Amino acid sequence: MDRITLEVIGSALLSIAEEMGTALIKASYSSNIKERWDCSTAIFDREGQVIAQAEHIPMHLGSLLGIIQEILGRYPPERLAAGDVFAANDPYSGGGTHLPDITLASPVFVDGELFGFVANIAHHADRTGERIRSIYDEGLRITPIRLVEGGQVREDVMELLLANFAVPDQRRGDFRAQIAANRLGERRLVELCGRYGRATVKAAADECLAYGERKIRAAIAQLPPGVYRFTDYLDGDGVKDGPIPVACAIAVDGDRIHLDFTGSGPQSPGDINVVWLALLATVYYALKAILDPTIPANGGFYRAIEVEAPEGSIVNARPPAAVGWRTQTCQRIADVIFGALAPVLPERVPAAGNGANSAWVFSGVDPRTGRYYVYLETLGGGAGATARAHGLDGVQVHITNTSNLPVECLEMEYPLLVEEYALVDGSGGAGRFRGGRGIRRTIQVLNHEAQLLGTLERAEIRPWGLQGGGPGGCGALILDPGTAEEKRLPSKVWGHPLKPGDRVQIITAGGGGWGPPSD
Repeated sequence: MDRITLEVIGSALLSIAEEMGTALIKASYSSNIKERWDCSTAIFDREGQVIAQAEHIPMHLGSLLGIIQEILGRYPPERLAAGDVFAANDPYSGGGTHLPDITLASPVFVDGELFGFVANIAHHADRTGERIRSIYDEGLRITPIRLVEGGQVREDVMELLLANFAVPDQRRGDFRAQIAANRLGERRLVELCGRYGRATVKAAADECLAYGERKIRAAIAQLPPGVYRFTDYLDGDGVKDGPIPVACAIAVDGDRIHLDFTGSGPQSPGDINVVWLALLATVYYALKAILDPTIPANGGFYRAIEVEAPEGSIVNARPPAAVGWRTQTCQRIADVIFGALAPVLPERVPAAGNGANSAWVFSGVDPRTGRYYVYLETLGGGAGATARAHGLDGVQVHITNTSNLPVECLEMEYPLLVEEYALVDGSGGAGRFRGGRGIRRTIQVLNHEAQLLGTLERAEIRPWGLQGGGPGGCGALILDPGTAEEKRLPSKVWGHPLKPGDRVQIITAGGGGWGPPSD
């Protein structure tokens, strides 16, 4: 295939995935998707290989990686039809990495033959803050099930799903947006095949996968052969005291790379466990970011990467381990991969960023409407400094990539008041280049009783600096800050009761510095 045709079709496939994401965001009902963009989209070939993924949230790749194989294992191609949509979220059957992320996948037929699939994933922010100890506490597990059949929504299945949510009206609106996004992607993919021919588009997709493999192998081959190790720690799981190790040994051999997570802690009684597909998603993100960000986000570059992790560990958990805030551990997985490769790529690897998916969930009955609400938000922090620049302030790092929820939207939709939203001066690690600053946000509960779920990391173990740079500042959850009743809450808290007028403050970690501060 000539290079121009390949580039045009490859760009068109990525454009379709991006357009699906835009449609999902604009059509969605909940603020978590329409404002915070907590969603992702992708296109697959008929074997389930990713051929294009929109630049949304790296963590969501884990929820997308196994979904097509799971569908095909239950529904062979002859049982699929145009207009079908399958829903899934179960981390232990290849349908997701935690239950709020619900994936919708649709087969695409061209000239009556299965060509591939389009899929999207959206975070249904419906969790109300109860204490979690196993996957059974986290909500409804959905193994791949046909939600739309031949273009018609199966209302019995939809009713079953909505009966398990606290805010069903929002969930129905978001499901409709997800279905619409897949229909758009299906239409665009059929149009592309009509323009260039089915065989040509398939050949281009295959070549894009091969190109991704060549790119990653070329990048790996530039690394000195050897084994590189790093260990970092999670503050804890909120159930048992003490830090939890996350260890990685990276072996480079020619154009192949092998990552071994032996030495990581056992799976946890808390909800910070990571399933296999979430581990893979984090590994793929970290290596792409470090080795060559221009590698196309498709399944081709996975072929040069081998991953090993003990079953039953916190990075490869088995049922019924809880996984609700697996992103906290995934952030540390990214940290240890970056830390291991820092000695051989000192000009490319940044110091540790805030290393957390700092988040809180307020829930209760809105006194203005008498209806239940769930407000979730994940907040950024400081990015690590690099060999060339200060770390960015107040941003998401690594495997999370959502936007913030604007104060105006938050106060209009929820019975809450934002008292403060600021950067934390001095929270960036010192260095030739300083780390980015963390965020401080304070919210007051108005005229009702509520409950709080809070989760953050780097509250005890600070983000590390590089090349003599200092560590970043720690995060914290504080109740009634600046008063005589001020109380520091644990870094993981479930179902904490809040009274009218109570104020909660979240502080996120800063990034580490790079280079000696004396420079």
